[in-house]
Amino acid sequence: MEHEHTIPEQRKEGELAAPDPAAEPAPALAPRRRRGRTTLLIAGAAVLGVLAGTITGYAVQYHRAPTPLPPLAQQRVAMPKPVAPNDATSHRSINANRWDKADEDLAKKLVEAPGGAKNGYSGYESPDEFAADYYERPTLGFLSLAGGVRRIATAGWQQGEDDYVEVRLLQFHDRSDAERHQQGQSGYQSDERHAGNDGFALPGVPDEHGRAWVSDVKSKPGYHPVRVARAIIRRGDIVMDVEITNTRGEVSEREITDLAKRQLERL
Repeated sequence: MEHEHTIPEQRKEGELAAPDPAAEPAPALAPRRRRGRTTLLIAGAAVLGVLAGTITGYAVQYHRAPTPLPPLAQQRVAMPKPVAPNDATSHRSINANRWDKADEDLAKKLVEAPGGAKNGYSGYESPDEFAADYYERPTLGFLSLAGGVRRIATAGWQQGEDDYVEVRLLQFHDRSDAERHQQGQSGYQSDERHAGNDGFALPGVPDEHGRAWVSDVKSKPGYHPVRVARAIIRRGDIVMDVEITNTRGEVSEREITDLAKRQLERL
């Protein structure tokens, strides 16, 4: 007797035949729709639209007549009438409309020596001469000034037997260089090798623009005692450095204050 599963043609009555997977092909899958292409087309059209609008706007503006500017409030500026040169003509008179007070002769702004002073001198000093006389390390001092300082005017004299006065005006190309020099020179005054104290304020001078110092008396065996009073003040692009050296150890705050005041008035 044969089993039912050995005869595929015979099935129980009422039993449906199972579909044969190999008899019918599976339905084909629909291709996936590519996304992003439409978005790129829309973005490209938007960019082209903006460019076309910009170009059209420039084209329209190019063909329009220029709009005249409103008239000046003062159409005629008062100007001095030109005159023919003569013996009195100078560089300043020719460039009168471009002249600035900072372009005046800086040496003429130096304070004058008082009556009875000796060994007086006044004039300009080159940066290398200044560095050689002013700095302990002249090469570094010169490099710190190179490119920043514009000109240096110096005056000095001997007053009495014990006071030696020296005044320097250093004009820089801009205020930042002048401020840097003033702060650099003021910064080491509190060292023992220099004034040895924080100094004092000068009347009418903001503290950030300058101060004055009177050093302690310094003495060496075989030498007279020495005391130095010094004021360093910045005014615009000019740094004034005034100093009184007394070889008897006698110089007061009032003396350096008066000298600094006189030089400020000259500026």
